Amino acid sequence: MIDVRLLRENPDVVRTSQLARGADPTLVDLVLDLDARRRSALADFEALRAEQKLLGKEVAQAKGDEKQALLARTKEMAAQVKQRQADASAAQVELDETLYRIDNVVVGAPAGGADDYVVVKQVGTPRDFTAEGFAPADHLALGEGLRAIDTARGAKVSGTRFYFLTGIGARLELAILNAAMDQALVNGFTPLITPTLVKPETMRGTGFLGEHADEVYRLEKDDLYLVGTSEVALAGYHADEIIDLSDGPLRYAGWSACYRREAGSAGRDTRGIIRVHQFHKVEMFSYARIEDAAAEHERFLAWEENMLALVDLPYRVVDTAAGDLGSSAARKFDCEAWLPTQERWMEVTSTSNCTTFQARRLGTRERTEAGDTRTVATINGTLGTTRWIVALLENHQQADGSVIVPAGLRPYLGGLEVLEP
Repeated sequence: MIDVRLLRENPDVVRTSQLARGADPTLVDLVLDLDARRRSALADFEALRAEQKLLGKEVAQAKGDEKQALLARTKEMAAQVKQRQADASAAQVELDETLYRIDNVVVGAPAGGADDYVVVKQVGTPRDFTAEGFAPADHLALGEGLRAIDTARGAKVSGTRFYFLTGIGARLELAILNAAMDQALVNGFTPLITPTLVKPETMRGTGFLGEHADEVYRLEKDDLYLVGTSEVALAGYHADEIIDLSDGPLRYAGWSACYRREAGSAGRDTRGIIRVHQFHKVEMFSYARIEDAAAEHERFLAWEENMLALVDLPYRVVDTAAGDLGSSAARKFDCEAWLPTQERWMEVTSTSNCTTFQARRLGTRERTEAGDTRTVATINGTLGTTRWIVALLENHQQADGSVIVPAGLRPYLGGLEVLEP
C-alpha cells in the first residue's frame, strides 16, 4: 500500500507511475476524493464529540425542566456522534480498499510492457553446439537419461506439471539450495525454514492477491493459502512490530517448498520442470531503512550473480519494465540463463525492491533517532531454485548424455565431477 500522504502532496508522481505500468491513473483522484470525505467525516465526528462532552458538563449542573431538555439533547447528540463515527469508519474502509488497488510507485524502471525490458549486461558466452559437433538434448531427456527426473510418475501420482527428482536429481537440487544457503550465511542472513501455509492478511499484505490471485492455491476450509515463495512468510515475520535497524538491514534466507497454479500459461514451458506447480527455493529477504533500500537491492543482485557464477551459467541481467512488475515491486532485476535447446534466455532468479509497500500493509516499522516510528522498506531475491537444474543440465551436457558438474557445486556432491547416464 502506498503512503496516502504521497498522494496528497505529489499525486502526479503516482499518476505517472500508474501510466508507466499501464494501470488506471483515475484511481489517484478516487483516493483523493475518498481521503477528503474521510477527513471531513472525522472532523465532524470530533467536533460533535467535543460538543457532547461540554453538554455533559451542563447536564451535571442543570436542574428541573432545563435538565430534562438537556438530557433529551444529549440523547439526540449521542445518536449523531455514533452516526458520524460510523461515517468516518466507513470512509476509512473504502479508502483503504481503494488504496490497495494502487500498485507500488515505480522507481527507475523502464516504461512499457513485458517486451520493453532493458538488458543491463550479459555475462558469459553460450556454447556453440554445432561447432562441437552435436545437437544438445533438452533437460528432460538428459534428466531421464541420468535417472534424475521422472515426470511420468509425477503425473501419475499428482497430475500434470508434477514430477519426482530421483537419485542424482534430488542430490542436485539439494546441492544448489545448500550452496545458496551457505552464501546467504556468509552475507549475514539468518536461515529460516518457513511455513508454506499463510493467513489471507499475510498473503494480501505482500501483494499476491491482486491480478495474479488465480495462480495462488487456497485451502477454503481452513482459509489459508499455499505460498508461491517464502517471501510471503518472511514479509509477515515482523508484521505489526517495531524492529531495530540501527545495525543495518535485517536479512533472512527462507528455504521452503513453493506452489503455483501457473494459470494462463498452458502450452508454455510445460515439458519437463521449467514451469511446474511445486518446487523448492532459497529466498533472500531484507528489512531495511528507506534510504538503504536501493543499495540493498543492488547487493541482492550481486549475490544472485555470484550464485550464477558458482554454477557457471551464461546469463544476462534485465531491468524489468514497469508494466511487467508485480504490484508490490518498485523495481525488479531478472537474471536469465541461456537455454540452448530453445535458443532463448530463461528467467532463473529475480530481485525486487518493494520500498515501503509491503511493510505499510503489514505494519512493520522502525524507531527513528527522534523517537518516532516509520515504515521500513523490504527487498527480496532468489538465490537458488529447482529451475536452475534445467539450465545446468543443458549448458553442461556432453555428447554422450553425461553432464559436467560445475566446480562450485562439487563440494556439495561429495566431489562428483561428472553425472553419468
